[in-house]
Order: sequence, then structure tokens, then C-alpha cells
Amino acid sequence: MKKFTLGLATAMLLLTFTPAQVRAEAKPTPISTPVESPEVRAMLNRLEEINAIDKSTLKPAEKKELRKEVRTIKRDLKATGGVYLSVSALLLVIILLIILL
Repeated sequence: MKKFTLGLATAMLLLTFTPAQVRAEAKPTPISTPVESPEVRAMLNRLEEINAIDKSTLKPAEKKELRKEVRTIKRDLKATGGVYLSVSALLLVIILLIILL
């Protein structure tokens, strides 16, 4: 009976505490999206317009200009990135607030 109880307790502990590598996320999940400024909204609208264009009728020089413009817009959008917190960081902040308050 003792071996069964010990085995059951060990199994429960092993199933309860999983390694961090198993639960690790590839990217932190964004908690809140940044507030979009009018400039960001305009850049996103321009990207949507470019995607809607029928590129088969364009000349190679025009396609090249569009590719440059898309790269520039994407680079600018990356530079205006918002604040992102991982879920674990959010939990840590909440726990600290509970303890301190």
C-alpha cells in the first residue's frame, strides 16, 4: 500500500510540474495592441492599396518602386512598435502587486 501511495504521489507531482521548455512560447503574446496614430493608419491603408493593385499589368520599374515603398513602410511600422508583455511577465507583475499591496 505504501508503494502504491508513493508511486501515485510521484506521478501526480510529475504531471503537475512540467518543465519550462514544454510550456515555452516561441514569441511573447501581445497583451495590448498599441494605439494607432493617424500616420500608422495611413501607412496600413497604403499597404492595403498596394496589395489590391493588379501587378500583372505593371511594368518592371513600377513593380520595383512598389517593392521599395512596401519595404520602407514595413520598416517604419516596425520602428513604431508598441509595448508587448509576455503572459509570464504579466503574471509576475500581478503577483508582485498583490504581495506589495
